[in-house]
Amino acid sequence: MAHELEIVDGVAQIAYAGEKPWHGLGVEIGNDLTPAEIMKAAGLNWTVSKVPLFAEVGSKKIKTGAEALIRDKDSKVLSIVTDNWNPCQNKEAFEFFTDFVSTGDMQMHTAGSLKGGSHVWALAKINDQFELFGGDKVEGYLLFSNPHQFGKCITVQFTPIRVVCNNTLTLSLSETSGRMVRVNHRREFDADMVKETLGVASHKLAKYKAMAELLGKKRYKQLDLVNYFNKVFPKTSDKKDEVANENQPHSRAAKLAMAVVDTQPGAEFAPGSWWSAYNAVTYLTDHELGRSVDTRLTSAWFGVNQTKKVKALNLAVDMANAA
Repeated sequence: MAHELEIVDGVAQIAYAGEKPWHGLGVEIGNDLTPAEIMKAAGLNWTVSKVPLFAEVGSKKIKTGAEALIRDKDSKVLSIVTDNWNPCQNKEAFEFFTDFVSTGDMQMHTAGSLKGGSHVWALAKINDQFELFGGDKVEGYLLFSNPHQFGKCITVQFTPIRVVCNNTLTLSLSETSGRMVRVNHRREFDADMVKETLGVASHKLAKYKAMAELLGKKRYKQLDLVNYFNKVFPKTSDKKDEVANENQPHSRAAKLAMAVVDTQPGAEFAPGSWWSAYNAVTYLTDHELGRSVDTRLTSAWFGVNQTKKVKALNLAVDMANAA
C-alpha cells in the first residue's frame, strides 16, 4: 500500500499539539509550542541546498544548467530545479507564524512532511470560530505548504474545519476572496507580503459563516441531490453501451454519498439541506475514499480532493440558490 508520510527510523514525520487532528496521524506533543519547537518535534529542522548537475560525456563533465535540490542532513535529492528556482527553508516557513503565535492570535497545531520530505507543511489554529444550527461548530486554521519540489508553489491558505466530523471545508469560492496566497519559487519568499495579501482577520470567517448559513437554510429535493452527487463524483466507466439512470447515483462514490448524507457525523445539523449534502462530500473525501489515511490527507489539502471540494461547494451554492 502506497503511503505519503515520510517515515524516518520507523517514526512518521508529523507532530501535533492539543486534540488529535482529523486525520489521526502523528506523535502528540505538548501545547503552547513555538513554531520553532513544533518544527523540531516534527523532525523538520533541516535545510536544503542547490547543487549544479553535470552530464558525463567521455572524460568530460558538462554543466546541464539544472540543479539538484539536496536535503543537507542526509544528502537526499528532493527535486531537480532550475538555477532561478529559490528554495524556501523550513525555518522561514515556520517563522511565518511567529508573530501570530506571540500575540496570541494563533496556536501551532500540526506539522509534518510528505513524499519523502519534498512537501513540508504546518497548520496553526486561529482563535476565531463560529457555530451554526444549535451546535455545529466550525474552527479556523491556517495551512502553510512549503514544497521542496519543482513546479509546486508555496501556498498559504485558510482552512476551516467542521468540529463535529473533523471535515476540512472549502468555504471560499475563489482565490481573489483571500482564502489562498500562492508564491512562485522564481522569487524570494516575502512573509510580510503574504501576510498583507492574505489579510488574516475575523471578517474572513464571518464570510464563511454567511455561506454556510445559506446552504443550511436551503433544502434539496431528492432528484436534485442525486444529480449533485453524480456531478461531484462522475462515473469513470467508458462503456458506451451502458445507459445510466438519471434518477440513480452512477458511481460507487456517488452511491456512498447518498448512503451517508443522513448518517454522517453532524447529520443532525440542518438535515435535508445543501449544507448536509456538501458535508457528505467532505466526509467521504476526508475519511472514507482513498487508499489510506495519509493519502487522504495529501489529497484533501493539496491534491485531487481539494479541487473536488471546491467543485462541490460551487455546485452546492448554485443549487441552493436555485432551490
